[in-house]
Amino acid sequence: MANKQAMNIVKMKKYKQDGVPLSMITAYDYPTALLAEEAGIDLILVGDSLGNVVLGYNSTLPVTIDDMVYHTRSVVRGAEKTFIVADMPFMTYHGSVDETLKGVRRLMQEGQAHAVKMEGGVEIADTVRAVVQAGVPVLGHIGLTPQSVNQIGGYRIQGKDAADAKRLMDEAKALEAAGAFGIVLELVTEEVARAISEELTIPTIGIGAGRGCDGQVLVFHDVVQYASPYTPKRFVKTYGDVGALIRTSIEAYVKEVKDRSFPAQEHVFNATDAGVLDQLYGQRKEKVGSNS
Repeated sequence: MANKQAMNIVKMKKYKQDGVPLSMITAYDYPTALLAEEAGIDLILVGDSLGNVVLGYNSTLPVTIDDMVYHTRSVVRGAEKTFIVADMPFMTYHGSVDETLKGVRRLMQEGQAHAVKMEGGVEIADTVRAVVQAGVPVLGHIGLTPQSVNQIGGYRIQGKDAADAKRLMDEAKALEAAGAFGIVLELVTEEVARAISEELTIPTIGIGAGRGCDGQVLVFHDVVQYASPYTPKRFVKTYGDVGALIRTSIEAYVKEVKDRSFPAQEHVFNATDAGVLDQLYGQRKEKVGSNS
């Protein structure tokens, strides 16, 4: 979109006040970021889910700050007019503030992100406050937090009872008080996500959190079904099937290479000098003759 105006945290809050939903997508490289920007997306998240989706890990835990810097920089090059949020990977913001700020600095300076995202609630509120005070926008993330999947017992829906609902509300309020500009709510019951969204003055962005959030986020690869095999998810709607298109396209290419129908005449280049082969073979004959 040539005339697209970049999103910022002031606009996001205004969107919430005006009831305009925010659209966010998770992307990991230049071409997907470019396509997302051309499609008019409001925000791009460079998620540590790249561990599962792109790098082939079975969780986000092996993802490093080097991985995040590399992929964030690629996304920024593809989406120069879009607000880019980069995930802080596992165990990069649970130590000292100085260590946390080193990772934040790398994502902002080397990765050129506009903001960082951190998973957790009350327990990371002080860290969020320190990062915000250093001048860096922070997006919170509560509910299902993949970096804590081993502690919370797997990928479970959050907010199913009163006690858990209160915990989530307390975490959301702690993040807002710490200065977060928004919060991702992942796999939270719709009733609880709606209540949190109505209570906060900052926008909520849901993924599997129902219809009451101030925005929605999905992974690029889920939206376009770019995987093999693709595993359907209840909270995801797929809008295309590029995985099948890619597979059938490559199958057709392999077949044409094998039966020699590719390359065809229209894919080759011809010499302009009609005597090029005579000269080539003449050189070969001279070389053979000189060696005899």
